[in-house]
Amino acid sequence: MVFGVPTERLDMTMLHPEAAAFLQSPVQRMHVGGRWIDAASGETFETRDPGRGTVLANVACGGASEVDQAVRAAQEAYRTSGWSTLPPNDRAALLHRLADLIDRHAEAIAQIESLDVGKPRAQAAAFDIPHAAATLRYYADLAVHTRRREPIGVSGFEAHTLRVPYGVCGFIFPWNFPFLLVGWGVAPALAAGNTVVIKPAEDTPLSTLYFAKLAEAAGLPAGVVNVVTGFGSTAGAALAAHPGIRRMSFTGSPEVGRLVAESCGRNLVPVKLELGGKGAAVVFDDVDVAGAAKALVGAVTLNAGQVCCTATRWIVHERIRDRFVEVAKAAMQGLRIGYGGDPNADLGPVVSEKQRRRVLGYLERGIGEGAEAILSGGVAAVPGHEGGYYLKPALLRGDPENICARDEIFGPAAFLMTFREEQEAIDLVNRSTYGLANSVWSADLARAGRVAEQLVAGNSWINAHNLFAHGIPYAGCNLSGCGGGVLGPETLLDYLRSQSIVRPRA
Repeated sequence: MVFGVPTERLDMTMLHPEAAAFLQSPVQRMHVGGRWIDAASGETFETRDPGRGTVLANVACGGASEVDQAVRAAQEAYRTSGWSTLPPNDRAALLHRLADLIDRHAEAIAQIESLDVGKPRAQAAAFDIPHAAATLRYYADLAVHTRRREPIGVSGFEAHTLRVPYGVCGFIFPWNFPFLLVGWGVAPALAAGNTVVIKPAEDTPLSTLYFAKLAEAAGLPAGVVNVVTGFGSTAGAALAAHPGIRRMSFTGSPEVGRLVAESCGRNLVPVKLELGGKGAAVVFDDVDVAGAAKALVGAVTLNAGQVCCTATRWIVHERIRDRFVEVAKAAMQGLRIGYGGDPNADLGPVVSEKQRRRVLGYLERGIGEGAEAILSGGVAAVPGHEGGYYLKPALLRGDPENICARDEIFGPAAFLMTFREEQEAIDLVNRSTYGLANSVWSADLARAGRVAEQLVAGNSWINAHNLFAHGIPYAGCNLSGCGGGVLGPETLLDYLRSQSIVRPRA
């Protein structure tokens, strides 16, 4: 089924002409040094439509050789293209042009993203695509107004600090928000004057390749943006270990993040790690219970629960537990599960059969450890899409030591616990080894603020969850990451190194 039409194969006539033309290519090639190239080995891999389970595209399978070629192209572009030495205004103009192209092609990109990830197209169109464009504009403008040269007042010397780009920056992105995270990641690096090599997730490489196509059309010099497609164990590992990288960014699991950090450490390359989470929502008894419950159901089922910062632990005051459960259960059962192109779908599939098995395995283990299944989840049947990777939302409750209360499941599943006293709720939140994002729900804003400040995380939200605004830093601590975050002004400085210029006074 494509946008409501059952079919065995993808019906290109139902797509935006640009998306159809892009997907009709026999092989999706890599973008390296301004050229579209095949893998030297000639090998390809398949990316599948999660809503149907069928092959969506064949993609060139790069490895260490293609990564080396891309890094060398990025080095050459950094040295000779003029990108790194452009006046910030001129570089900003090109990034604005790229953002404008994203807006102009937003419908095609949203369709590609929906087909590759499985998420409802409306969600991609409403947030992922426009937010990526806005991020490019934010950092382009910020770079124009950032002082690159600062005088240093010190006795006996004439001195100043200069901020200069690092050079080649490597990026490894996950599969849950491929286009959005490319925007969040590379925008500050490009605005600072660096060149980039991107390794998208093998499950969802298509929109990143489209990003490279638009960067080329916007007039960014050849070699400034390079995309190598391939597997994490080969292409990703080669990128993280490449001695030509001067700054590295990885978004993904803590397990792989450790491997990336180890590789970067051997080359003494600074690395930014944006990792997983096990977010909590503390819900006090003075809230609008129905409003809070529905909002948290929306958060935990967004993108089929494949959101690292979402609230998967619901810590609810015992006085409102029964009412909260009643509303949340009804809201979960009322969600329309369907194909990403179906305009009526609230909840699409997870990204792959592997991910579906992971979620189901966690739920089985959690119930086996004694959790009560308010909603047990399980496989969802979507007529006409029997090959898709659909799941029903799950809601468990029980002991905070249950595996489903501790581990990141990355699916449409929540775990409910109750509390009586404020400190008890804080302790339940902070026993997690993660530290990405939590929220506090209360009509008493003084209490909400007090509790939010005591929760161990990079982000604490009040009376809402999943809030992302340009200018507000978004980062994690503990198992959720280190080395800086995204979206804030500090992130631009992450991609500028400091250099002191000093001479003695005569």
